[in-house]
Amino acid sequence: MNKVVVGLSGGVDSSVAAATLHHKGYEVIGLTLWLMKGKGQCCSEGMVDAAAICEQLDIPHHIVDSREVFQANIVDYLVSGYEAGVTPLPCSQCNKAVKFGPMLQYAREKLGVDRIATGHYARISYDRATSRYQLLRAVDRNKDQSYFLYDLTQELLAGSLFPLGDRTKEETRRIAAEFGLLTAEKPESQDLCLIESHGSMKDFLDKYINRKEGEIVDLEGKVLGYHQGIHHYTIGQRKGLGIAAAEPLYVVKLDPVMNRVVVGNRASAGLPECTIGRINWVSIPEPTAPIRTLVQVRYRSKAVPVNAIPLGDSRFKLVFDEPQFGITPGQAAVLYDGELLLGGGIIERH
Repeated sequence: MNKVVVGLSGGVDSSVAAATLHHKGYEVIGLTLWLMKGKGQCCSEGMVDAAAICEQLDIPHHIVDSREVFQANIVDYLVSGYEAGVTPLPCSQCNKAVKFGPMLQYAREKLGVDRIATGHYARISYDRATSRYQLLRAVDRNKDQSYFLYDLTQELLAGSLFPLGDRTKEETRRIAAEFGLLTAEKPESQDLCLIESHGSMKDFLDKYINRKEGEIVDLEGKVLGYHQGIHHYTIGQRKGLGIAAAEPLYVVKLDPVMNRVVVGNRASAGLPECTIGRINWVSIPEPTAPIRTLVQVRYRSKAVPVNAIPLGDSRFKLVFDEPQFGITPGQAAVLYDGELLLGGGIIERH
């Protein structure tokens, strides 16, 4: 019998992933990572619901205390990034370093199981021509989570299943109802687990970073107001600046050395190019020549045409056809060829 360890967060998606595989005849083992205390589908409340689903499906349930791993790889990573004036993307980092990697290791070493599954909306295929596993967008483009999975390695993709990749969210809800799952009507998690736990990213960061008053200036250096810490701001932000102006102003730069927030009009917040590092090439080998492709610079942003140019040190320069608004250091730029995710990396400070 095929065995698979399913990562259960306590939400409807992971519940349906487990129920679907169980229904197909897999020997399913539930696994929940304890990441931190508090609310959120990956925390205390989620563990209770995950345990209930395992009881309902009559499958084993394991809980792994991953709080130290989460603290080191996510909390410390976020805090150091915000202190340096960048806006880190925690989800892709969490998927690789906290979830998929440790889950697959636990499954193999502790349970003797070679594969894991999650409720992510994405698809995996295998290309025999290149002997590579490939990552594709989900069928449901509104729920597609491939952007957050760009950093998964070939080993992790080889050992992973995404049972929901070919389904829409509506189908997932319907299947949950048909199976009578306890989580069928559970509301969807809308925010990062850290926001759900602390109320807001600002409140979370204020627990770790001391407030330090500084200036809010325009592009000429004129002081327009004051802030209580650059970690409260991100590139492209318009709301919550607390300053009056004749036209809408946006954050265009964060200066940790001078402790300044620099603002300008929307046009000044657009960039014609950027560089990315820490690149993981997923579905193709690393290109040695410029390629023409599409890039997505935020989870909810549209994929736009770009020329990706190798710089010779595993970094790439991205040259956009048109200047892009709110290019944010610390966020991910993920490259696509249609539905195929080619690779991605972290936007560097310009």
